[in-house]
Amino acid sequence: MKTRAKLKFQNFPTDYPALVNMLPPRPIHDRVDYDNVMEVVLAMAGHRMTTDQEDYFELLSELIIKYDQEHGEKLPDGTPRERLRTLMKTAEMSASDLGRLLGNRGLGSSLLNGAREMSKTHIRKLCQHFHLSADYFL
Repeated sequence: MKTRAKLKFQNFPTDYPALVNMLPPRPIHDRVDYDNVMEVVLAMAGHRMTTDQEDYFELLSELIIKYDQEHGEKLPDGTPRERLRTLMKTAEMSASDLGRLLGNRGLGSSLLNGAREMSKTHIRKLCQHFHLSADYFL
């Protein structure tokens, strides 16, 4: 079985023409297109981006949202905590990284192991960092 190399944000181009060359943005027609666009978006989520990368990310995100609305796609399965773990794994974040993002280094572990629930403030920060709607964590 052939496996593809995992996309790494640090290998992404920083200018718009090169990003478009990597994966030309176009309407998503099927699940293969969807998975390809989603892979790029997840690899970009949570990173500090150039203006061109932000524009490209926003366009791809809009294509995903449009496809989801037209095809009745739902949020990924699992609890908000499991979704957070998936995002963190994709962004290669540790529990400490999560805690620092939320303002308390120990908070990341508490959220991930279920000792604490995500507050509205935590969800707001996570949504801003990962460029997501709050629905993702509710």
